[in-house]
Amino acid sequence: MNEREQAVLALIRQNPFMSQQEMADKMNLSRPVLANLVSSLTKQGKIVGRAYILPEENEIICIGGANLDRKFHVKGNVQFGTSNPASSSFSVGGVGRNIAENLGRLNHQVTLLTTAGKDADWQVIQEASEPFMNLRYVEQLPDASTGSYTAVMDEQGELALAVANMEVYDLLLPSLLKKHEAMLMNAGCFIMDLNCPKETVAYIQQVAIARDIPFVIVPVSSPKMNRLPDTLQGVTWFICNTDEAETIVGHKIENSAHYEKALQHLLKLGAEQVIITAGSKGVFAASTTTKPSHYAAKAIEKIEDVTGAGDAFVSAVIHSWLTGQSFATCIDAGLTNARNTLASPYTVRPELSVDLLNSEMEE
Repeated sequence: MNEREQAVLALIRQNPFMSQQEMADKMNLSRPVLANLVSSLTKQGKIVGRAYILPEENEIICIGGANLDRKFHVKGNVQFGTSNPASSSFSVGGVGRNIAENLGRLNHQVTLLTTAGKDADWQVIQEASEPFMNLRYVEQLPDASTGSYTAVMDEQGELALAVANMEVYDLLLPSLLKKHEAMLMNAGCFIMDLNCPKETVAYIQQVAIARDIPFVIVPVSSPKMNRLPDTLQGVTWFICNTDEAETIVGHKIENSAHYEKALQHLLKLGAEQVIITAGSKGVFAASTTTKPSHYAAKAIEKIEDVTGAGDAFVSAVIHSWLTGQSFATCIDAGLTNARNTLASPYTVRPELSVDLLNSEMEE
């Protein structure tokens, strides 16, 4: 055991009914880091039973992908069918995980539910993620590989080609989530990406409706739109891009009138609040109480990397909404975080904080 694990055991011996938040406060740690220490001690057999654990209430539960992202930045024009000179880097990613980190940096208590392999890629993800989220419920599968995403970027930072190995998420089934049903029933909000199987999305939708828990759906690509439930009943926020919206409505979206009709279509499916992102064109949004509107993108001098900008947008929207801000302010927060993530080489910008985001919105 390391020193931190020994300190946790000492606190539990003093008071087996102490909550994780109380232990985290006493040790001057974040609660997700404390939860991961407890999980390690349990796996080592140092802790038996759960007397010390109280149900975590009102946490944001992010369900979806946690990948190792590899990026290749091509020097010169991208040429297909041949070798391209490039520099490379890697970072942790995944829509669900990226949103969880953004929200963790914005001072929310977040739990990540995902499936991963028992491999070196997961160790990298775990080390980078655990300061910002609770990883105790991640299901590591011995015969699976942790999700990975490889992107080829052109000199302008735009995506030229990407390949993804996401088969591990096909195993993120309702049977795995039901093992943690007590935790799910106490959630403050669900945020789910469509890396998850359709039956898993439907299961969380049912829990959200039954328990009146806010539910956010964030698609990851047009091909995965078939994982949406048959209706959007119980969906508090549905946030997608233009390609994904076109898949739902069944035709091209080319002007403001098309966006308005697409928003109305999604609202009729049952969603309470809908946003369609349109890149440099900004976003189009509506709710059951607000008319369809267009919000311009924030001006940016140079795009460093597009990866993670959409996740940054979603995170800031939900952060603002959870803190009681107006519909328009939520979207402004999203556009602000997206712009500054586009200008950053990082998928989740490490300087992000509540104070920083607030100051950026005032600029």
